[in-house]
Amino acid sequence: MINKVEICGVNTSKLPILTNEEKSALFVRIKKGDKGAREEFVRGNLRLVLSVIQRFNNRGENADDLFQVGCIGLMKSIDNFDTSQNVKFSTYAVPMIIGEIRRYLRDNNSIRVSRSLRDIAYKALMAKEKLIKENQKEPTISEIAKELGLKKEDVVFALDAIADPVSLYEPVYNDGADAIFVMDQISDDKNTDEDWIEEISLKEAIKKLGSRERHILNLRFFKGRTQMEVSEELGISQAQVSRLEKSALAHMKKFI
Repeated sequence: MINKVEICGVNTSKLPILTNEEKSALFVRIKKGDKGAREEFVRGNLRLVLSVIQRFNNRGENADDLFQVGCIGLMKSIDNFDTSQNVKFSTYAVPMIIGEIRRYLRDNNSIRVSRSLRDIAYKALMAKEKLIKENQKEPTISEIAKELGLKKEDVVFALDAIADPVSLYEPVYNDGADAIFVMDQISDDKNTDEDWIEEISLKEAIKKLGSRERHILNLRFFKGRTQMEVSEELGISQAQVSRLEKSALAHMKKFI
């Protein structure tokens, strides 16, 4: 569903891409209250939202919902972005969009428990209270199961099912600004926000290259070909491959 062409009525295959010059010019108009410029800037950065929601495509969430929430994060980024700081808009916006989606997932996270399990859990809690009053001590699971005429495993399973889970989006600290969640305290060296931002920046920079330059970089750095192998495949000299490769990398650096 994440890969479908139309999301929320937007044809994602025809979304525009703004140059850095166009972004700067639009921001000048946005700061003056130009709503048309703001809408144009939002539309010109919807590809950024699409890139971010790819990160959440294994959660079974509706793509349209995630896209709408991501757009809210994008608009907040536009409203709060400080053009005087030496920071690219995408670098500032991506964490903001991710944060908005995380809050949405946290607030809408629900674990559904069947009615039968709830009934067993309710009876187990009532039996527990009854046994505490009778014996003046905490009953064991075996005693509760015996009282109900059920298997011990069924009682354990039912009580576990209604226990409140510790969500990765559970806030552990809030200083009045954005909260710090359990997820933020878990180290993940392979999937950091910084890596994600760099990957998006790399993809956007590659899009700025011509088809031949993209093909050469794909063969060299993604398929592990040597310059000699690339030159043979393309029918050009190794020196030409080397020159095109260096030129493409230098061009990409301007956009990263």
